Amino acid sequence: VITDLMDKLTHFFGQGLFSSFYPVPQQAIGVGSAFEGWSPHAQDAVYCVFVPLSPPPGHAFHLELDTAGMLQRNFSVHVELVCTCTRERLGEDMLCFLHSPEEELRRNQDLSLLHTLCTGSNLNVEKTVHWFYRCVREAWLLLPQSRHWHFMLQPSSRSCKFQISKDKESFTVEAIFGVQQRDSDIFVGSQPTEAGIPSTTWLETSAVAEAKFFRHISRQAPQDSCHCRCLQLLLGILRGVCISSYALKTMVMHLLNTVPLTRWRRRDFQHRLMDILKYLHCSLEMKQLKHFIIGNERLPMEITLPADFRVAEPPNLFQHLTSNPEAHTKATQEYVHLL
Repeated sequence: VITDLMDKLTHFFGQGLFSSFYPVPQQAIGVGSAFEGWSPHAQDAVYCVFVPLSPPPGHAFHLELDTAGMLQRNFSVHVELVCTCTRERLGEDMLCFLHSPEEELRRNQDLSLLHTLCTGSNLNVEKTVHWFYRCVREAWLLLPQSRHWHFMLQPSSRSCKFQISKDKESFTVEAIFGVQQRDSDIFVGSQPTEAGIPSTTWLETSAVAEAKFFRHISRQAPQDSCHCRCLQLLLGILRGVCISSYALKTMVMHLLNTVPLTRWRRRDFQHRLMDILKYLHCSLEMKQLKHFIIGNERLPMEITLPADFRVAEPPNLFQHLTSNPEAHTKATQEYVHLL
């Protein structure tokens, strides 16, 4: 239902934006627990879709590193005007933003992206989200789903959230926007983060690469593979204060990459569950949990990464435990609760 809805929305966007100079949404990619098959509370699942954005004609996107933290790199999406005089000579109905007279541009062509969704020359997350909300509201009325489903937008400054419902069925969708790093499965995205982050900041994310890994596993694993059930059970028990769902997901991905998939059948459920708990115990003792994508040379080759990613030093997801004894104590208590 969600994939079909997003495909239709993207199709309508493509038609509606044909002659304008807004970012061009590409086919949405399902990411996160609901699409990867391990959401612990299916009835409350949020279906997260990643919407890649391409630059409109006459524009180019350049990713510029702002800050490189221990776990997160922050980027700006710099928007640059590029020459399209060749298009004019080929008879395309588009004026070059760089070389056409301003008066002619103002009279005959829509504003460039720099004048609509940017702050300075950088793409603004909040302006982009507001624009997408407006487009979704208009496009929904044109979709066949609008005759059978109730649609309700939910406010959010860094993503587009909405709920669709029919009878007793209800789905919550969160669309996150991103720009691809070269031709890889690594993006910079608009995903919500701590308060106070500048609206021109886009966060590096491996969500698409991780979703691709889960799809790879689902194709290779036995039909009765228990890896998702293991995650569901542990996350259903987890309080999630110091040990995050992402940390547990990371451990399962590491184990899926090392334990043969033939040993993840339903009959192996208890053994694999204990493997995850042992991995957690060891990680807590060492206060170290390596990022799964960054610095992992054993990833399936179908997952495309920037050149430096496979050989980079993987960030430590438990770095905060080394400097915060109280957090480490709480995390250990959570482990005991899981055990």
